[in-house]
Amino acid sequence: MSQRIVVAAAEAACPTSTGTASTFGSATCVRLVNTTSTARLVTVVEEQSGTVLGSFTLLGNTVEFLQKRSSHCIFAAANTVLGASVGFTN
Repeated sequence: MSQRIVVAAAEAACPTSTGTASTFGSATCVRLVNTTSTARLVTVVEEQSGTVLGSFTLLGNTVEFLQKRSSHCIFAAANTVLGASVGFTN
C-alpha cells in the first residue's frame, strides 16, 4: 500500500532568520524542498528567536518531510528552500 501526502496549506519560502522563523501554520509535518543545486542548512527553533532544537543540511534539489511540534519554528539559510504543511494518508 502506497502512502500519499495531504497538502494542508500553500507552499511558501522559508524565512532566513530565527527572528522570522515560521511554524508553517502550526504544522506538525512540513514538506521541505530545496529548489537549487546548493545544499542549504535548515534550523528548527522552539519559537521565533528561541533556542535552537536542531538543524540539518538539505541537499540540493531534494525533498524531506520534517516532523515537529506545532509551536516549533523553521528557518533556512536561503529562501530557495520552500515549505508546506502536509499530512499523510493511505
